[in-house]
Amino acid sequence: MHNPRTILSHSDLGTLFATLHAEGRHTIGPTVRDGAIVYDRLIGPDDLPTGVVDEQAPGRYRLRHEGTRRFSWSVGPQSFKRWLHPPELRLFRATRTERGFAVEKPEAPPPLALIGARACELAAMAIQDRVFLGDVVDPHYASRRRDLFIVAVQCDRAASTCFCPSMGSGPRVSRGYDLSLTEVVDEAGHRFVVEIGSEAGRALAAKLPLHAATTDADAPERASAEAEAQIARRMPTDGLREKLLGAVASSNWDDVASRCIGCANCTLVCPTCFCTTVDDVTTLDGTHERVRRWDSCFHPDFSYLHGAGPVRSSVGARYRQWLTHKLATWHDQFGTSGCVGCGRCVAWCPAGIDIVAEAERLAEDA
Repeated sequence: MHNPRTILSHSDLGTLFATLHAEGRHTIGPTVRDGAIVYDRLIGPDDLPTGVVDEQAPGRYRLRHEGTRRFSWSVGPQSFKRWLHPPELRLFRATRTERGFAVEKPEAPPPLALIGARACELAAMAIQDRVFLGDVVDPHYASRRRDLFIVAVQCDRAASTCFCPSMGSGPRVSRGYDLSLTEVVDEAGHRFVVEIGSEAGRALAAKLPLHAATTDADAPERASAEAEAQIARRMPTDGLREKLLGAVASSNWDDVASRCIGCANCTLVCPTCFCTTVDDVTTLDGTHERVRRWDSCFHPDFSYLHGAGPVRSSVGARYRQWLTHKLATWHDQFGTSGCVGCGRCVAWCPAGIDIVAEAERLAEDA
């Protein structure tokens, strides 16, 4: 399918939002709140970050202002997972009636358009598709994923915590999107190079004021090459599954446990972690609700067995479960690693524990 690259001017970015809204979609994308880039409902381009970049390191995240670009930040604490696999979801509510109970199920969510998805985000969605749309289909995830429209953005800048090339997930956006934007700012102006990734993207592009790309035609390749040149962190993926499973008795688990506070931040910011628990609550008037919410293998109760207590009672055991599942046994379950190299777990660990450094130490111990 031949897809000539086109140009969307910065002043016409609002037309993209308006076109998506005209299709009845809620537009979800990056905005600044509480000193971080978060994904939330957007009305138009004015809600996007303007001239904002992020500085990340183990246990550190800061925003600063630089230039006029809309998409020069890397990744924030949230991923688009929270919109496809919500942190809390009411599965049903049962209300007492004269003849028994009336069961109310959650309303179908409106169709969504995700704005600003990076290559690592798209890779994470593909991994979650294997989890939720595999042999057993999660109907709540499926209903959100089915009508999803994705406007991806090519990375032109990387954080020091990024390691997506190691995981084969970026920085170049190459699949899994409907439209892809590459931001260009120079003496000629502010514009976006548009690539089409699906028939839905082609149909929407036909409604936009686009013109042919000439000198900007190679902007996506130049941007991703610039971002990749900034990425020095490398996960030692060669034989890593076998090495980690061979290091289950390593003393390094105790060492990392002495630094880990068991807060579960790494699992909460991870774009692929999917574990949940279910709460059943009945009120005095007989109303009953069942709510699904995110859970974490770092919580002592996660592996609790009635009459026996937690299977993984120590922080070291829980960290080992998380790391070996993410980088080793995930391959056995889903055919890929569970990590996309976004670096969120590194930046948002209060203790500054680095998954790449820990994997390297454990691989040497095997």
